[in-house]
Amino acid sequence: MADMQSYDIPLHDIKPIVRIEEYSLYYFLGISLFAVVLVLLLSYLLFSWLKKRNRYNKRREHFESLKTLDLKRTKESAYDITFYGATFKNDSLRHKESYDNLVGRLERYKYKKEVEGYDDETLGYIELYKGMIDV
Repeated sequence: MADMQSYDIPLHDIKPIVRIEEYSLYYFLGISLFAVVLVLLLSYLLFSWLKKRNRYNKRREHFESLKTLDLKRTKESAYDITFYGATFKNDSLRHKESYDNLVGRLERYKYKKEVEGYDDETLGYIELYKGMIDV
């Protein structure tokens, strides 16, 4: 054991360890967070678009029902016009006045057992009211 020498040999060609700043983990986390937010945003927009597209539109359905009424069935169509037309009566003051006038004209076709067909003036009021509706 007497042979023990110190091995502290100076090394001239090896440089000391240098600390290198590494940001790749932060870049990865930032890009991942951005991708997750982007996917969530696109999912939300797709979901809201599908929900809006398939939503029941009461005004559109009632307008279609008014357009396709069979006016030859006088009594039933008088009730249907009163029911479906009420959806649009609060759109404006002009709609309300027209609706009230139309309902007053339809009263004579509702409460009888047998009714005759619509007169030309009432048919004109029905068409005028249907023409006023915006859906």
